[in-house]
This record gives sequence, structure tokens and C-alpha cells, in this order.
Amino acid sequence: MRDISVFGSSGFIGGNFCKLYEPETLRIPREQRTPESQEVLYLISTIHNYNVFDDPHLDVDTNLSLLIDTLEECKGQNVTFNFVSSWFVYGKTEDLPASENSPCNPRGFYSITKRAAEQLLISYCETFDINYRIFRLCNIYGTGDGKVSIKKNALQYLINEVVHGRDINLYDAGENIRDFMHVDDVCRAIHHCINNAEPNQIINIGSGTPYKFGEIMNYVKEKTKSPSVFNSVEPPKFHKTVQVKDMYLDVAKLKNLGFKEKKNFWNQIDEIIRASAELDS
Repeated sequence: MRDISVFGSSGFIGGNFCKLYEPETLRIPREQRTPESQEVLYLISTIHNYNVFDDPHLDVDTNLSLLIDTLEECKGQNVTFNFVSSWFVYGKTEDLPASENSPCNPRGFYSITKRAAEQLLISYCETFDINYRIFRLCNIYGTGDGKVSIKKNALQYLINEVVHGRDINLYDAGENIRDFMHVDDVCRAIHHCINNAEPNQIINIGSGTPYKFGEIMNYVKEKTKSPSVFNSVEPPKFHKTVQVKDMYLDVAKLKNLGFKEKKNFWNQIDEIIRASAELDS
């Protein structure tokens, strides 16, 4: 058992990771850049592509500049740098399910800077002999995410709307596909890879199962007997520019490492329904 310095421990994934593996984790303060152990888990990041409207420098400052500052503090420290990335780096690809070797064509400032961060990390680590791993995560869900919105974790945002009987808009009639994994399983997968995967590689972390938004929302509607009306709408121009219609991940590498999910997707959707219903009770 090795101590893991967790950068970004106040976020949804980082917070859950530290709770699950409390004896092993060191929560690094927000302003600190120096790790306190030889195993680093780096989760500091923006969370969506919409910052360009309010602060076009935010994604660059957060996803690139802070990363470089932290890497500078890791130089000569004999660390392994575990970097949490996103499926967003694949961008608009027809190569589905997307494997670690699929071409990357990211759109949007968040997506582009996450891909640039991967490349900067690899170059820096190869230059200064630092071991690394890059984890590309699918869409994460689970109760307790305090930053759910239509921009981030749209699944839970829409579930909450349906639970409370409000009408929702679904892009392309809800036919778009995503890969979802419960936050606890994501944390378990990251921990499993830190302990079992060879360094200096990229690993997809997801269920590898394509789920349609519309099917999930219909399940919620039937389960709750909600009066919500689902409106099929054309995605706005910006969404078409930065987003992709369909995405799910090839997780053969993760499975070959011996990892198995524990959380059943539909059971956990029921948990989110219950949590949403309790918000106003």
C-alpha cells in the first residue's frame, strides 16, 4: 500500500477517491504544487467547454499552466504521475468504440486543453524521466455531485427535471449515445490501475456500454410516472461545434488488467431518482 498525493481532492471524483481510500491518500491543499509521496493522482481541471464565453483563459490557465507548475515540483522526485483526462479528447471520431489508439480531434477549449495537457505531460515526463499514466474517463454519474448542470453531468440534471415533472429538451430525440460509469467504480478503476498497470501508457476508464439518453429518460419517466414531456430539439450551433453525437469507449485494456465494475447502471439510476425525489421532500 502506497501513499497517493491527490491533487483536486475537493472535486467529485477526487473527494470520492479519498473517502474510499482514506488510509492511502494525502489531500494536497489547493494552493500547493509539491507532492508528498511518490505516487501522484492529478485531477485539477475545468469541467466543460463553456468557459470560453465568460473567461477564455480559464481552461488554459487551469488545465495547462497549473499542470506545468506541478510537474516542475515533481522533477527529480522519483514520482509516478497519474493524470486524469477525459473522453472529450477523442472529439469527433467515427472510430467507435474509441480505443486508446483512436485518433484525437477535440473541439472546444476544455477538450483541446485536456488533449494538449496529455501531450505536454508525455513530453515533460519523457524529457525528465518521470513515469506517468493517463486515464481517459467516460461520463461519470452518482449521487453527491454538487456541480450538476446542463453543462456538466447532464444525465443527472435531466433525471432531476423528470423526477419533478418538468418538461425537458432532448437533442436529436435522445438518440445520442454515451458511456457511463458510477463514480465509485471510476475511483476503483483508477486505484486498480495505479496498483496494477505498467507506467507510461494511456488507459480508457468506462463501462464500454453504449447507453442512449432517450432510453434512460424514458426509464425514469415510467419509473416515476412523471408527466414530463420530452421535446426533440436541434442542438444549438455551439453544441454542434464542440460536442459529439455518439461516444463510448473500448475498455479492453482496463478489463485485461483484471478490473470489473461493481455498480449496476439501472440500480444506480434508481438511487439517483430517490435522491432527486428527496431534495424537495
